[in-house]
Amino acid sequence: MRKLSLALVATASAATLSLTALQAQEAPPVPGQMDVSEVAAGTYKADPAHTIIGFRLNHFGFNDYFGVFGASEGTLMLDPTNPSSAKVDVTIPITSVAVAADELKDHLLRAGKDGAEPDFFGPNPTAARFTSTNVEVTGPTTAMITGNLTMNGMTHPVLIAAEFTGVGTNPMNKAETIGFEGRAQINRSDYGLDFALPFVSDQVILDISAAFEKQ
Repeated sequence: MRKLSLALVATASAATLSLTALQAQEAPPVPGQMDVSEVAAGTYKADPAHTIIGFRLNHFGFNDYFGVFGASEGTLMLDPTNPSSAKVDVTIPITSVAVAADELKDHLLRAGKDGAEPDFFGPNPTAARFTSTNVEVTGPTTAMITGNLTMNGMTHPVLIAAEFTGVGTNPMNKAETIGFEGRAQINRSDYGLDFALPFVSDQVILDISAAFEKQ
């Protein structure tokens, strides 16, 4: 019986190894690569379906609340031989905001009561816009991007810690694509969004994931 058990274990192990090898052979190549030398100079357009800005802020001192803005559009002008000359110009439609609670989304886009100013963005908010003013290269795949964020009719400087995350050909539409991620922090009160302060934190963390397609 022991010999039979050992034989079964050996057979199963061999089958597992064979299956793993077969899967490795059949696995499609990953289109995105981290080789910065593959990036071509030129103008890139943001892929709105895959460029998102997440936000998080503390709620009543208990835990962080999350949300996301999607459908962002814009351009990136990039020369890999001179990355500090890069220019970014992106717009973020506020109406695309997605949060876990329908009541909160309604509140974010709701008109003020009895003709008063809205607590947040209101029903017809203008899209937010970020335009870069300076790019400081900090490593082979990292940079600090300084720019102006206009939101809710107010403009303030913002610093984004950015990282290059991939380059390659999109297997679906064959577009030459590059990806970046970034993080920034803003104070929502700077943009007139001071409802529920200080119970809901003033500081908002922005997590950015962006894909740009070569034009």
